[in-house]
Amino acid sequence: MNSRDTEGLQALGKKTEYRDDYAPEVLETFQNKHLENDYWVQFNCPEFTSLCPITGQPDFAEIKIMYIPGERMVESKSLKLYLFSFRNHGDFHEDCVNIIMKDLVRLMEPKYIEVTGLFTPRGGISIYPYANYGRPGTKYETLAEQRLAARQCV
Repeated sequence: MNSRDTEGLQALGKKTEYRDDYAPEVLETFQNKHLENDYWVQFNCPEFTSLCPITGQPDFAEIKIMYIPGERMVESKSLKLYLFSFRNHGDFHEDCVNIIMKDLVRLMEPKYIEVTGLFTPRGGISIYPYANYGRPGTKYETLAEQRLAARQCV
């Protein structure tokens, strides 16, 4: 039995099946083997697309996800499939970023997470929504407050 089997991972190493719409159920986790350490994990998805819920036109963005893991970590192929599932999903930029963050918080209960969307201009305006979360009652909640307060647009 390989480690993929023991972790219960389904997508890794199998033929990729892309979903037609928003699919949080494709997300998978594995055990963090370095619980004694605080460290950053960053994912960049430079080809994120979703649909404008009003016009149905595609919106393009780079989604940046940074987190300090708790006991579980998100498996990267499942994250890719999840992010791709937004391609036919209609939501505003701010909603996409908050949905992604909340789904990942529910999935892996990180110590800290932040999600940034760098959406390409439409009608001459760029939108860069940012959302973060720190585990309540811990130093990570304070970190979230500090990073949000210090956040400056890029």
